Parts: sequence; structure tokens; C-alpha cells
Amino acid sequence: MKINKKLGFATRAVHAGQEPDPQYGALSTPIYQTSTFVFKNVAQGAARFAGEEEGYIYTRLGNPTITALEEKIACLEGGEDAAAFG
Repeated sequence: MKINKKLGFATRAVHAGQEPDPQYGALSTPIYQTSTFVFKNVAQGAARFAGEEEGYIYTRLGNPTITALEEKIACLEGGEDAAAFG
């Protein structure tokens, strides 16, 4: 989500990194507690583990909740990107 840097810090703290869930329409970022993600087939799994296709593969490497946190921190700090480790 692109957040206007002219918005106040509190507004950016609440809304940065949030995108409506495309499948269920949730406005707030859910807390994803899963450790692994399903692939359409073996080829997709292999491509993701090889870094040839973007997507989540294992929560310690990232998940939608972590991505939202990274986007929020980058916005609040005025950076291009951020990295969160768990």
C-alpha cells in the first residue's frame, strides 16, 4: 500500500502496510500463524525454493504478517524497504 508521507505519523502507524485481503476482504492484516505454505504443484515449490518465483514458502523466511510489518516500518522510517527477522 502506498502511503502519502505527508500524512501524520499516527495515521501512517495505523495504516501503512495494510492491504485488504483479496480473498476474504479483511481490512486489518491477519496474524498468520502457519509455519508452511501450500504449492499448486511440485514445480511451483521447487521454483520458490530456488528463488525463481516469488511467494511464501516457510514462515521463518517470511509471511504476509511479516511483510506488512516491514512495509509499516519502512514507511514510518522513510525508507525504501525494511527487514524483520523472527
